[in-house]
Amino acid sequence: MTLLHGIDFTSAPSRRKGITIATALAQDGGLTLSGLTTLHSLTEFSAWLQQQEDCVAAFDLPFSLPRELIGQQGWPQHWPALIAELSTLSRAGLREVCKAFCDARPVGNKFAHRATDRPAGSSPSMKWVNPPVAYMLHAGMPLILQAGFSVPGMHLAQPRKIALEAYPGMVARSVTRLSYKSDDKAKQDASRTGQRGRIIAAIETGATPWQTPLQLGPWRDAILADGSADLLDAVLCLLLAGWAWQRREQQFGLPAFDALEGWIVACELASR
Repeated sequence: MTLLHGIDFTSAPSRRKGITIATALAQDGGLTLSGLTTLHSLTEFSAWLQQQEDCVAAFDLPFSLPRELIGQQGWPQHWPALIAELSTLSRAGLREVCKAFCDARPVGNKFAHRATDRPAGSSPSMKWVNPPVAYMLHAGMPLILQAGFSVPGMHLAQPRKIALEAYPGMVARSVTRLSYKSDDKAKQDASRTGQRGRIIAAIETGATPWQTPLQLGPWRDAILADGSADLLDAVLCLLLAGWAWQRREQQFGLPAFDALEGWIVACELASR
């Protein structure tokens, strides 16, 4: 029995905002959500990772940094060694490296980008604010590797524990370009609720470029009502995990890509 997981990650989980996990049993047709879990610390997250056995998990966090930054720093060119190198840095140390890189570059070209960023429409993975995705990489990726996950095209460990990089915003934008979430309760208004409803309707019917219907069952109302959309973002990652699992015999649908930078699963479909 293979489980599929979609993980909406935060680098600083707490009781206020945790790491949200959406789960389904793998199926070749449509998917049905079977559970939602929230973890409130990185210790809980690490324990959850260790407990997984036969699964495909799609994580909303960058798996690597741009090759340009890696080369400039003289960091390892082999991805697992790169993650080990990053683990020796403090969060503040990583910020200092990224900020110094940006400070030395001209306005309008401050950040380096991975090849996957453009098709996915994702933020540069070296960004430390709005959103702090570099901190997400720093906090999450070492724990994923320590738990024995294989990363297709990048790292082989336990062959039935598969980790994929996902980006829920990519799926949401295929349905609507309007805002569907906010962590500020004052901005959790009817308009954003309406946009979540549009996204939910699209994923339930498979009306996205990934054409993978996902039924939300008894959790639908809670997902719609969650103004932060942590629940919905985990579900959108789950959809991508399901799409990839259905292509497990074709390298989970991944194209040829730079094994140092990583790739956001199915991002090539985002513009269709």
